[in-house]
Amino acid sequence: MADTTDIKNGATIKFKDGLYQVVQFQHVKPGKGPAFVRTKLKNLETGRIVENTFNSGVKIDLVRIERRPYQFLYKEGLNYVFMHKETYEQVYIEEKLINAVDLMKEGQEIEIVFHAETKTPLTAELPAHVDLEITYTEPGLKGDTASSTALKDATVETGATIKVPLFINIGDKIKVDTREYVYAERIK
Repeated sequence: MADTTDIKNGATIKFKDGLYQVVQFQHVKPGKGPAFVRTKLKNLETGRIVENTFNSGVKIDLVRIERRPYQFLYKEGLNYVFMHKETYEQVYIEEKLINAVDLMKEGQEIEIVFHAETKTPLTAELPAHVDLEITYTEPGLKGDTASSTALKDATVETGATIKVPLFINIGDKIKVDTREYVYAERIK
């Protein structure tokens, strides 16, 4: 059993009959009263983020997880098929376990997080940024291209719609932040 001093970003714990990943934490030592740890926890089943405060020294149950590199092959029914990059084993993952599934294209490299003891997949995570091509967007008007504050809708090759600056055109390649679904930069 671990305690609150073992809490760190990315750690996975058992909490309220579920598995939660620590998104953010802060050790607080107020001038008056005992120390505590303020956390933001992401439920690995639902993706919902909850805030919780642990009193200092409270026992927590850390869960060992493994991160393995996989490559997206294809979609089969309601599942997505991934191949391990070294052993070539294939695994089927439900759509609800994949973050930013509508930004994923065939051949995309991802990381699947497995529960180390039960060997069950918990989540599939795309890299922080992916490179995608614009398949449709309205043309920018002359004079609007100097400003990067105004945004318009653009459809990328995976079918997802992203807000992009007015100077982006069909055929441009862009970098998209998969955590926030936002345009990051144009690729030259």
